[in-house]
Amino acid sequence: MSQPPVLPPAPPTGEMSVGELDALIRAGGPYRGMAAFALIDRVPGDAAAVEALGELAKLPSVQADRRLRGHMISLAWGMIIGLLAGETPRCRELAYVAFAELGASEQGMLLLYLKVEAIEDAHPDRP
Repeated sequence: MSQPPVLPPAPPTGEMSVGELDALIRAGGPYRGMAAFALIDRVPGDAAAVEALGELAKLPSVQADRRLRGHMISLAWGMIIGLLAGETPRCRELAYVAFAELGASEQGMLLLYLKVEAIEDAHPDRP
């Protein structure tokens, strides 16, 4: 039996800048989700984090990253939900744009997960 690979130490995401978190997410790797949730934790008070999440959620690599909840929920879904939960006009605008970037099937599954018929009706709690 082979041993699982040894992971490098977890980065101090709570101490990292928005730019560093953005770069960590774009690079992929085992701590991508941790970096994404560090950004989500800064919503809505950190405008740079809000903008970064809006851009990152549109990336195909983030949309395809299914590390959450049994691989049903993509990292992009987490970002969109985090933006929706921010409840500011800018957060919601970016969430709507990122949602529109998802394929029709993904949109339908996210709406089902959120238990709404339209993304505009979603008002999730903060993750």
